[in-house]
Amino acid sequence: MIRSLLIANRGEIAVRIIRTCQDMGIRTVAVYSQADAGSLHTKMADSAVCIGPHPSHESYLNMKNIITAAYATRCDAIHPGVGFLAENPLFAEEVERAGLIFIGPEPKTMRLVGDKVRSRHSALEAGIPVTPGSMEPVSNSEEGAKLAQQIGYPIILKAAAGGGGRGMRIVHTPKELPQALTIASQEALSFFSDGTIHMEKYVVNPKHIEIQLLADGQGKVIHLGERDCSVQKNHQKLIEESPSPYFNVAMRKQMETDAVRLFTKIGYRGAGTIEFLVKDENYWFMEVNARVQVEHPVTELVSLSDIIRQQILIASGKELNLPNPVPRYGHALECRINATKVGTVTKFSPPLGPAVRIDTHLFQGAKVSPYYDALVAKIIVHTPDRQQSIATMVRALRELVIEGIETNVESQIKILLSEPFQSGIFGTDLYAQIYDDPKKR
Repeated sequence: MIRSLLIANRGEIAVRIIRTCQDMGIRTVAVYSQADAGSLHTKMADSAVCIGPHPSHESYLNMKNIITAAYATRCDAIHPGVGFLAENPLFAEEVERAGLIFIGPEPKTMRLVGDKVRSRHSALEAGIPVTPGSMEPVSNSEEGAKLAQQIGYPIILKAAAGGGGRGMRIVHTPKELPQALTIASQEALSFFSDGTIHMEKYVVNPKHIEIQLLADGQGKVIHLGERDCSVQKNHQKLIEESPSPYFNVAMRKQMETDAVRLFTKIGYRGAGTIEFLVKDENYWFMEVNARVQVEHPVTELVSLSDIIRQQILIASGKELNLPNPVPRYGHALECRINATKVGTVTKFSPPLGPAVRIDTHLFQGAKVSPYYDALVAKIIVHTPDRQQSIATMVRALRELVIEGIETNVESQIKILLSEPFQSGIFGTDLYAQIYDDPKKR
């Protein structure tokens, strides 16, 4: 069993992992950049090691410094969190080569699912529908133009090795394609060190649904239900919920079955998520996230589980010891609180009361820097039904006090109170409907 664990990340996810480790009696080591000196995760961990200056490539992406820190502090394992090195198979290999346990899938699995082109092939082989598109990378604009004509506009360009909206462009006409290909490839190269691009049919205003899974690598794969992540701005998720509103029950069951079949086929180990696009009576495989998701608390609340704990147990060689299917209770809703203007937090008062959870690294005096992700907190609520969850979330957001920085709290409240969100009948265009349509202002 793992006794000492280094968290190769920062912010709220590092705090989240430390808390579960404390519950399990596992010693924790935090790493931090010079910009994060004095951050909450460094105060909560049993020890903390500075791994470099603020640029990510010199600190949180510096594999050598992270592994050296784990050695120096006599850790058994490394948890990569989300982002940074979380889905980097080379890092996983280096961790294992150093005689440490990597909390996540095997490197070969990460390579397979991390390549969107290869993962599309795997989904098709497992009998899962995929959107029309390229089954090989798009090598040049001439090839792309022919393929786009076959698929039919609009199309979407995606970084084969990335996610989170990076290296992604929607193209509506042939004239836009050459420049969009160049920009998408350059962005992909910058963020993922791989400029490979593939092309898919762009599904207009779909539901974005993901299935959370756990696999012990010993033959047992279970799902923990779906999350609806359709509320997005520039392909960045803002609000997530479970169960999804306005969702065909038979389709949900089939997607769950497909997800389990795919993870079984590829021999997956650990926690992971399969993302789907849903439109009317159809759904299509989109990608696999080979890590814990930012929005994992939504699933934890409805399934009464601890996904971080399960990751650690699986990495320790334990078999899954959860019922199959896992029962789910009530409705959970999460709002991501992002900093829109950084600085020092001069006052912080989190929402309290029944049904409210907050995952954050903020405290009075915390410094929010411009160097990393804008996420500063996640407010999660869990109640018997969706309407009650919405009301509780609005109350919680109004109760939340963060001074010294600016955030998107008011924007989140506006979305929650909008008619489309209240009805549950909306897709990924919801944010644009509310903020870009003059009639909605």
